[in-house]
Amino acid sequence: MSSGVKVRRQKREPFKNTWPYHLMLLPGMVFLIIYSIIPFLGNIIAFQNFNPSLGFFGSPWVGWEHFRFMAILPDVTRVFMNSLIIASGRLVFTMLFSILFAILVHEMFGVFIKRTVQSICFLPHFLSWVILANVFRNVLDENGIVNIALMAAGILEEPIIWLGNNTTFRPIIIATGVWKDFGFGAVIFIAALSGINPELYEAADIDGAGRLKKIWHVTLPGLTVTIVLVATLNLAQILNAGFDQVWNMYSPIVYRTGDIIDTYVVRTSFFAAQFSFAAAVGLLRSAIGFLLITASYILARKFANYRIF
Repeated sequence: MSSGVKVRRQKREPFKNTWPYHLMLLPGMVFLIIYSIIPFLGNIIAFQNFNPSLGFFGSPWVGWEHFRFMAILPDVTRVFMNSLIIASGRLVFTMLFSILFAILVHEMFGVFIKRTVQSICFLPHFLSWVILANVFRNVLDENGIVNIALMAAGILEEPIIWLGNNTTFRPIIIATGVWKDFGFGAVIFIAALSGINPELYEAADIDGAGRLKKIWHVTLPGLTVTIVLVATLNLAQILNAGFDQVWNMYSPIVYRTGDIIDTYVVRTSFFAAQFSFAAAVGLLRSAIGFLLITASYILARKFANYRIF
């Protein structure tokens, strides 16, 4: 180098000093290999007419036949569009409400009030959709509290089956998903807000800025990198519409707008016994997901200086 400064390359720690960290990593790697990598090899049936009695090696090979059939089947296009719409709606609105909630908590006075509000809003994230789906089914039932309240207010003349209506099902799925996850999603934004230099707010006070102007000129710019990072990483989840939620809340009446990739794969494989075709649909989803994960990592590294390796 022209400056005469030599850059010393960091030496790798010998294994005898790092083996405890490798040992800590071992259970997670074993879990990943058993439940993710080995089962992934079963995707070979997407290229076969799989017969359980013949197994992987005895089933006839058909190549790309299932993928060609998938390209002309309207149902596949429908479930991919449903997945895209529901997942996009959930990701966008969850992120918006998470940012808003984080700012509101940040602006609150009193540690006790902040912790209480955070705990209440975090709680739904840890509840199972099996429980929450039954709650929402009762609330949105024909004789549920929503219909009773709207009819009492004169807004409705007759009750609506909210979860059995193709017009209202997707908005309800998105809204309930946002309600469940926005509190937990705000954690990273609350952490980012705690790292903003307090002197910036003091300088804004000296300049006579009000609370809204301080949010606009100090708080939001302080969240920019975190927002970009979360948004780009969420790109990888664009086809993850939430199997647990949809499976527990939908019915055949709303297949047109509520059937997503994961529920379609389960119904096609276990109920219709079309194992190979279902595997082909799932494999296509995995391929698209891999491309999105790669793209999100590249974007996060470019715009937010985030990197794993």
